[in-house]
Amino acid sequence: MRITLNNRVEELEGDRLTVTELLKVKNFTFKMLIIKINGRLIEKPDYDSSEIVEGDDVQVLHLISGG
Repeated sequence: MRITLNNRVEELEGDRLTVTELLKVKNFTFKMLIIKINGRLIEKPDYDSSEIVEGDDVQVLHLISGG
């Protein structure tokens, strides 16, 4: 499947992935993440049920706090 991940075209195996699966495949391990699929915010409790399919635009943003 072909998606856009953080403004880059990516080829991934299969025809759909959950957000949780994508994070594992791409090794995103940072604890504070914001996930958007086609501009729609995905809440952390929905990572296992939110699917990414061919042509989706996915943004994975790392939140960094400081002071």
